[in-house]
Amino acid sequence: MQDFISPGRTVLVPGDPGYEDELRGFQTGFTQRPDAVFAARSAEDVAAAVTYAAAAGLPVGVQATGHGLPGDTEGGVLITTRRMDTVTVDARARTVRVRAGVTWRQVVEAAEPYGLAPLNGSAPGVGAVGYTLGGGLGILAREFGYAADHVRSLDVVTADGRLRHVTADGGELSDGGELFWGLLGGGANLGVVTELEIGLVPVTRLYGGALAFDGRAVDPVAALRAYERWTQTVPDALTSSFAAVPYPDVPALPPRLRGRYVLCVRVAYTGTAADGERLTAPLRGIGPVLDDSLRAMPYAESRTIHSDPDFPHAYYGDSAVLSALDVDAVGELLALTGPDAPSMYVVQVNHLGGALARPRPNAVPHREGRFLVRVLGGVDGPARELLHRALATVEPWTIGRALNFAYGAGGTSGTGGTGAADARGARGLYDARTRKRLAGLKSQYDPANLFRRNYGVAAVSSRA
Repeated sequence: MQDFISPGRTVLVPGDPGYEDELRGFQTGFTQRPDAVFAARSAEDVAAAVTYAAAAGLPVGVQATGHGLPGDTEGGVLITTRRMDTVTVDARARTVRVRAGVTWRQVVEAAEPYGLAPLNGSAPGVGAVGYTLGGGLGILAREFGYAADHVRSLDVVTADGRLRHVTADGGELSDGGELFWGLLGGGANLGVVTELEIGLVPVTRLYGGALAFDGRAVDPVAALRAYERWTQTVPDALTSSFAAVPYPDVPALPPRLRGRYVLCVRVAYTGTAADGERLTAPLRGIGPVLDDSLRAMPYAESRTIHSDPDFPHAYYGDSAVLSALDVDAVGELLALTGPDAPSMYVVQVNHLGGALARPRPNAVPHREGRFLVRVLGGVDGPARELLHRALATVEPWTIGRALNFAYGAGGTSGTGGTGAADARGARGLYDARTRKRLAGLKSQYDPANLFRRNYGVAAVSSRA
């Protein structure tokens, strides 16, 4: 390993001071025990790590923030990228260059002074690069599409240790568009992306927030039915989701939410506040409102729409992309995962369509989906079993799964990760045509399957 350690380069092995600290991330439910951790500060550090792993025959994983670890791991090489955190905005071109360790919070803050916004997700602490490689379903998704749809170029270290600049059309200084296609939607299975350039949108303000209802006072099925009917009336400029959350009875929560089973509708709309109020008015008919945060807001406050927890914790999850929302079937799912379930579950239904349905030159699949159902729960075996039993209720309408929302279930989220998938593996993450095309790229750029610890492509040709 000494050949790969230069002055200023940090490589840690089990027992070294700092090894355990380097492994810590947002997800606390899974254990990582790599043979070596490369704490990367540059693309050259990443290339050295990949070259070492290839020479040693070890699998490679990547971690920026640790939100999306796919499971417990043992051995291999882990590249941590959180020190690669430079953000550079080109206001004239409406683009931003982000390195591998950048979070969406940093991008939002960097773009705001120019009257621009990224297509970030609901949680500002998620890594921007890994999120985008998995597709990137953001809070403005129905108007602008997936984050992956706006990528202009990527810098990636492939299994041969080479740093490549990749664009859609290739060209004299760029690798071909086929690799560009596969990286966007294929996750971290074709290489380690060290930097990407992505388009920004001219959004400075939103009308958005959430309406919350008491799930024991309001029938969850009736609430969901009202939400589904409402989604048929809204424009593409309005992106929303329906969630069912059993809040624990803890002092840190507001008294109005503490210990309640809460049904809520989250909204982000880029039109005027007056139109936003008009469009969301029918939602108030669902029932008495526990909490109302709908308002005009600067884009910098968009994180408050979902108010995702920002503290490390353990979780397991999976998803189903649906051709239609059968309210009775999802109602059965809500009954299985509701406040009387033996474990705590959070269910979210995202309204898809709009710009998400438009074909783009990348590998993001299942664009015909109308809704996405996501379920989060505990990491123990019984909790996982019930979660998958709940998702089975919508199987007749399921056309696939979302790579970004398969936590511990054979997928990778905002940061990539290393780990062994559960029995679901890569099944359903891609349609047959996309799977075949990705498998061809895997054979071309990673024939030794070096990136087999990152999901989406590794198992495509044999198990997906």
